[in-house]
Amino acid sequence: MPIRIGLIGKTNTGKTTFFNAATLSQAEVSTYPFTTKQPNFGTSHAITLCVHKEFNVTDNPRNSICRDGWRFIPIELIDLPGLIKGAWQGKGLGNQFLAVAAQSDALLHIVDASGSIDAAGRITEPGTGDPLADIADIEEELVMWYLKLIEGNRDKISRAKDRLTAAIANVMAGVGVKEHHVQRALIDSNLQGKDFDNYTMEDSKRLAWSLRDISKPTLIVANKIDIPTAAENFKRIREEYKDMLVVPASAEAELTLRRAESKGLIRYIPGDERFEVLKHDGLNERQKWALNFIRRDVLGEYMRTGVQHAINVAVFKLLKMNTVYPVADASRLSDKDGNVLPDVYLLPAGSTVEDLARQIHTDLAKGLLYAIDVRDGLRLPADYELKDRDVISIVSASKKK
Repeated sequence: MPIRIGLIGKTNTGKTTFFNAATLSQAEVSTYPFTTKQPNFGTSHAITLCVHKEFNVTDNPRNSICRDGWRFIPIELIDLPGLIKGAWQGKGLGNQFLAVAAQSDALLHIVDASGSIDAAGRITEPGTGDPLADIADIEEELVMWYLKLIEGNRDKISRAKDRLTAAIANVMAGVGVKEHHVQRALIDSNLQGKDFDNYTMEDSKRLAWSLRDISKPTLIVANKIDIPTAAENFKRIREEYKDMLVVPASAEAELTLRRAESKGLIRYIPGDERFEVLKHDGLNERQKWALNFIRRDVLGEYMRTGVQHAINVAVFKLLKMNTVYPVADASRLSDKDGNVLPDVYLLPAGSTVEDLARQIHTDLAKGLLYAIDVRDGLRLPADYELKDRDVISIVSASKKK
């Protein structure tokens, strides 16, 4: 199953524009509240340098794409309906939002950094809205959702007695909480060893905050950075949320570049710091103005549009994913059909050879003997922890990869 990243935020923050830019989809965009009534699912990519140049070979990717030396690894992006206050109680599209958010491995919190929306998510004059308050509102909704699960299952958790960690993880399994999340959260919230029957509401909320933070790692995307009022708000957001990653972005600029690239008008690699116009005669005056604006006011000021960067940061920093290339033939770097460096897998840091084998095929894992590190020919045991950019040949009694 691919990594899932959910886009959260209030209405009119640019979530759907971000989604369209990252997936080249055509999801509806408007200024009306709840334009996104159903979650939009699409394929985007995490991008990393491919290893084929290191080995001086030409690759034939199957489960990914290699373009100009960059490997595009598919991930699933989910554009969720905008949140409003009281969503955790079911207001607006709250229940639907929270149910889908639970499926996400990480969240990108899309914020209107220009301050162009009011507290209810309605369009207003740039600079009159408060992005800091918007962030706090959404965070509060998510925490209250977690708190509702804890408090609503007090009796069940209380009956577990000495199995508190497992009991909390069990009642919160639907939102992706694991036992190791609970263990960390209890320590972080200074509740380790405290009898659950003696938890105050403040204790429960502190635990909810910690569980939400640990189980759904989140990056703040300061969107609409191309609007003049956004620069100061971007500084405020970074100062207020020092413990979170904050990426400046212009989803509108990225969407413009990707559409121009898809039409052959420009050469552009998502996330790059520059683009090249290929067909000057194919551009009208409005398009020329837009591209010049993006080059000067977005790329010139912030190096990139931020859309691809946000996805990469979420995958490789928040989720701490490593890229691993399995091959069947260690000498040719190919699969059994001769495809060179055909696949790349995203595996969390700490994953082993056995984890990789299991992800490829359960039969491969059952018959696993050992693996070979293609770079140095070393034999690796099943419990060897894989590193980023490892190229591995798995030897199994079932079959070889």
